[in-house]
Amino acid sequence: MSQASPKVGFVSLGCPKALVDSERILTQLKVEGYEIVPSYGAADAVVVNTCGFIDAAVQESLDAIGEALHENGKVIVTGCLGKRSELIREAYPDVLAITGPQDYASVMSAVHSALPPQRNPLLDIIPDTGIKLTPKHYAYLKISEGCNHRCSFCIIPSMRGDLVSRPVDEVLVEAERLVKGGVKELLVISQDTSAYGVDVKYAERQWRDKSYRTRMTELCDGLSELGVWTRLHYVYPYPHVDEVMPLMAEGKILPYLDIPFQHASPRILKLMKRPGNIDKTLERIRNWRKAVPDLTIRSTFIVGFPGETDAEFEELLDFLREAELDRVGAFAYSPVEGAKANELPNPVSEELKEDRLEQFMAVQAEISAAKLQRKIGRTLKVLVDEAGAHGAVARSASDAPEIDGVVHIANGQLLKPGQFVDVVVEDADEHDLHARLAG
Repeated sequence: MSQASPKVGFVSLGCPKALVDSERILTQLKVEGYEIVPSYGAADAVVVNTCGFIDAAVQESLDAIGEALHENGKVIVTGCLGKRSELIREAYPDVLAITGPQDYASVMSAVHSALPPQRNPLLDIIPDTGIKLTPKHYAYLKISEGCNHRCSFCIIPSMRGDLVSRPVDEVLVEAERLVKGGVKELLVISQDTSAYGVDVKYAERQWRDKSYRTRMTELCDGLSELGVWTRLHYVYPYPHVDEVMPLMAEGKILPYLDIPFQHASPRILKLMKRPGNIDKTLERIRNWRKAVPDLTIRSTFIVGFPGETDAEFEELLDFLREAELDRVGAFAYSPVEGAKANELPNPVSEELKEDRLEQFMAVQAEISAAKLQRKIGRTLKVLVDEAGAHGAVARSASDAPEIDGVVHIANGQLLKPGQFVDVVVEDADEHDLHARLAG
């Protein structure tokens, strides 16, 4: 009689890059015969994939580790917070092992030590796409690890290292496999998508009997051959971003750019160690929109950065009004242990940071509401995420999952997740559209 397969619980925290790490670990666990279970009580051990970027994420990760220890007792910690093992050990000395991000071999070694694998042939049947934590119809496609930038507020390079690009043919093969498995939308992610391939000098590889350089534009060209939505995230505003505009204009990839501008004051941007020519940025945004009228630009900003004056905050608001970005996220500056920005003088008070964040989001809410109002009466192609008795929830080309708005379809009860449909927009609020099926 064969032994029961060892059971592993899994907690995944953090950004989409960390989620992809979780998917890879889960896939390997399944390949080796482990059973993944949804509760602490059913698990023989628990893996917690942590985030360690900002204080709130660190606390969330520590709380998750503590909960797993309390509920189960056998805990393996991985992910970005694993780079601060002394912090974890001080809080929870009984964790079985601690590894850093994308260190899959060490995670599996720790699992093997805690739970020797018992192969079960029935559990070795893994889909070609691997184990996915996203719905079947969309998937994150990670094209690189690490980052060559040294933004003063960020510690990602110290956690994930310098840029390491995946070979372009390897990425395209993975994308092809995902599409064959039912994925309708590929979300391209990395720490710096624009820099893809610079570390390998844009090495040329073959896919489908055609040469592609390991470079963002060529990658997008290849992905466009798959006939699904391709959405670009974490795009640093390099000049060659202009090159993807023709692909968007031709409908080869979605007219959507996720570009974290972070601020608009040249002095603050310099302190952040970010590109600081904001007039040129506005000019490029205008040119992008001329080339791609339906372009959606998403961005993130930090308010209350050390030394930010009232006048510099007003510069940021002025930029927001002039740029009229479609989707915006903002954060009050939070000191991150190890970040150079912590050494800057004249920190902004917590009260003022929160006040500025509230002002910032109020301005953006007006912009967003006005832009969405302009879509009333238009027919849009949307991808259905869920459906039920009260209708369906879908997303347009302007909406990335989890972070942007949605399209509510009042008469979409019979739709299926992963289905593309045309809808007519009937109403809008600050974030979402309300529509009915066309025809």
